[in-house]
Amino acid sequence: MDIVQIEQKTIWDLFLLKHAPHVLFQSWEWGEVERRTRKKIWRVGISKISNNKFLISNYKQKVDDLLGISQVVKVVAKRGTFLHVRHGPVMSVYNIKHFTIWLDWIKALAKTEKASFIRISPLIDQTHAPFFFSLGFRSAPIHSMDAELVLVVDLSQSEEEILRKMRKTTRNLIRRAERDGVTVTKSADINRFIKLYEQTASRHGFVQHQAIREEFAVFSKSGMADLLFSHYHQDLLAGGIFLYYGNYAIYHHGASIPSKIPAAYLLQWEAIRAAKRRGIRYYNFWGIADTDRTNHPWWGLTQFKAGFGGNKQHYIHAMDLPIGLPYWIVCVVESIRKLVRGY
Repeated sequence: MDIVQIEQKTIWDLFLLKHAPHVLFQSWEWGEVERRTRKKIWRVGISKISNNKFLISNYKQKVDDLLGISQVVKVVAKRGTFLHVRHGPVMSVYNIKHFTIWLDWIKALAKTEKASFIRISPLIDQTHAPFFFSLGFRSAPIHSMDAELVLVVDLSQSEEEILRKMRKTTRNLIRRAERDGVTVTKSADINRFIKLYEQTASRHGFVQHQAIREEFAVFSKSGMADLLFSHYHQDLLAGGIFLYYGNYAIYHHGASIPSKIPAAYLLQWEAIRAAKRRGIRYYNFWGIADTDRTNHPWWGLTQFKAGFGGNKQHYIHAMDLPIGLPYWIVCVVESIRKLVRGY
């Protein structure tokens, strides 16, 4: 077995969509977003054959020969430099022998890149935690990241069935918005969304996501993103960026202004309907809080999303592998930040 560089998008997509069609941050497109923000990335696979043989085989053989893939991003931050494998690595089977080959490679890379730790967050269930602990990983000190707990609606149901399973209040607010004349339209005006998003972040005091412009540019170019706005007459009340990957529609970013008009509810309903028209199987509302604590920063957002029904999916918490002593300073900083922000 060998670690191989993967430079063909076709090979990457075929493996990923076969083994983990829900892992947004391991998608080829997300790697391009990272590149646009001048981050250094690596796309590698664990192959049954040597690197030289892998390079000359055809696409189907290459995919069949792969045991796992990982898109690795080098993050240089004030709290320290680390290698980040968001939603990965992705393995056909989590096997100690196969995983150790990858682990030896990334540990060597971390030392070369002067990274103090490696952070991974594969979207697999929590029963895998002992597997990673046995290899030297520890739970990351940060709050839940990369949508570890999400709410997913099955779109194979009819619209009537989806509506019926919603909270009664949510269903009524959607109908009220329709009666009041709220409209939902598709747009390409990312600057308008960013302005609304900044207002929302300022009002709620949350840390803004970076590279939203780059994200929308990359995914919309491939037909994998929609930007929707909801208006009441001429007033813009809410907006959202929705990504499509594999068989999933993902509500990735939202923004709104305070209003008694339930425009945000109709926005979500129209996004669900748009995903169904695309033939998408699942609608992922993205991250929610794993608590009933009303002072949690995500409590209001979680209540809003939960009103649309769906099932919770809980993935393993992010794991860290310390490489150098500076990691423990990162632990202290992130632990304090988590406490201050109330997570």
